[in-house]
Amino acid sequence: MNRLHIITAASVSVALLGGAYVFEFFGYPPCEMCYWQRWPHMAAIGIGILALIIPARILGYLGALAAAATAGIGIFHTGVERKWWNGPSSCTGSGLDASGGADLLSLDGPRLIMCDQVSWELFTLSMASWNAVFSIIAVWLWIVAARR
Repeated sequence: MNRLHIITAASVSVALLGGAYVFEFFGYPPCEMCYWQRWPHMAAIGIGILALIIPARILGYLGALAAAATAGIGIFHTGVERKWWNGPSSCTGSGLDASGGADLLSLDGPRLIMCDQVSWELFTLSMASWNAVFSIIAVWLWIVAARR
């Protein structure tokens, strides 16, 4: 495996994860599904570091799998945001009845960030959508890294 390809592929996850933390710092708190998208990026970064130490072809394919996982979650999250399908009731509010909503409003603690609401978008694509786009590119980069 070529070190430059590994670094390039893992750098996509570093950039996307770093961008997520920057957005969070500037007042865009993540929802539950946003957190889900972060875990595969962390795995891809770890795989990238390991692949630099042990250049095994299988690690490139594992990196591609991690990137594909976050891309899939991003696509699912985009669908929830666009109301193409329902998301988990834990972060869309779909499982709340009238009294449940009132109970939530009376609770002291962190506020619930809804997964079905777009908090930021660029060129009509949300953060989840951009994550999916760049993660699909990362899948390709990981496969290229594995084949060289």
